[in-house]
Amino acid sequence: MLVVRPAGPADLHHLLELAILSGPGFTSLPEDADVLSDRLEVSAASFAGRLGPEAAWYTLMLEDGDTGDIDGVGSVKATVGLNRPFFSFRVVNNTVQSPSLNVKLNHQTLVLVNECTGWTEVGSLFLKADRRKGGAGRLLSQSRYMLIGAQPDLFADNVLAELRGVFTPDGYCPFWDHVAHKFFPMDFDDADRMTGSTDKQFILDLAPRHPIYIDLLPEPARAVIGKVHPQGVPAMALLESEGFRPNGLVDIFDAGPTVACGRDNIRTVRDARVLTARIEKEVEVDLPSLVSTDSVAAFRAVRARVLVDGDLARMTPDVAAALKIKDGAVVRVKS
Repeated sequence: MLVVRPAGPADLHHLLELAILSGPGFTSLPEDADVLSDRLEVSAASFAGRLGPEAAWYTLMLEDGDTGDIDGVGSVKATVGLNRPFFSFRVVNNTVQSPSLNVKLNHQTLVLVNECTGWTEVGSLFLKADRRKGGAGRLLSQSRYMLIGAQPDLFADNVLAELRGVFTPDGYCPFWDHVAHKFFPMDFDDADRMTGSTDKQFILDLAPRHPIYIDLLPEPARAVIGKVHPQGVPAMALLESEGFRPNGLVDIFDAGPTVACGRDNIRTVRDARVLTARIEKEVEVDLPSLVSTDSVAAFRAVRARVLVDGDLARMTPDVAAALKIKDGAVVRVKS
């Protein structure tokens, strides 16, 4: 049985492996053991309730309960933009016209903004290639919303997700090479690393102060603005199924899209039921459900066959063991 559980310092080797596999452009998974070690310490402190919303960052691992293998990672940042700015480009439509010439033109520009201060961010969703089928990605993705639903007051009213922009198989990023690199004279990997490990002052120092007219950009750069990396298409579909929609913001380095949804409108947050676990030897039910604990501190989630019977969630001992709960515990169930 696959289990989603909190990450901790002992997961460093696994998280570094996932970071290496994720490839370029995955800002939240840098190939840096020191940065990842710090992140795991933050995650442990977040789940333990030792950090406030301005610093809490919950990292989740997808673990094979039979083998102990770690096959994926996901995360929830309680808030962004409070301790460090959260920069994006907003795609702005500008209309100009000349009545005397009977001409009306629409121009799009990219404008540097910091609009999402205080929002919650779901991200870092990555699975090993051999786990991208069979529902593992959906389990890992939805577990983040079950975590939010367990204690909504720890998270913001608005939730966003950034998706990786377009890269070619050899690591070429059209938007970086044709646009962003003109303002940030460094390798993409260095800019990516500094975004995750510094106060982002270098962005304030070097980013364009004036709108960038999209029509003036080379076609390869124009073509990828707001587009998702091929590996991110399934993640985009999962986000859309939860109610997330593009909000007109794109990443300043690779032009990947940002999507957003109100916290209480996220389908899994809204529809999950709070029930009492009843452990039974056998349970007859056709389809599995998403089941989690109703606690941030002891969060665990699985997809398993659970019979919803009034206010009860009837489950077998192996499901209860995976969740580390006893009979009578409070759980959340999303059918």
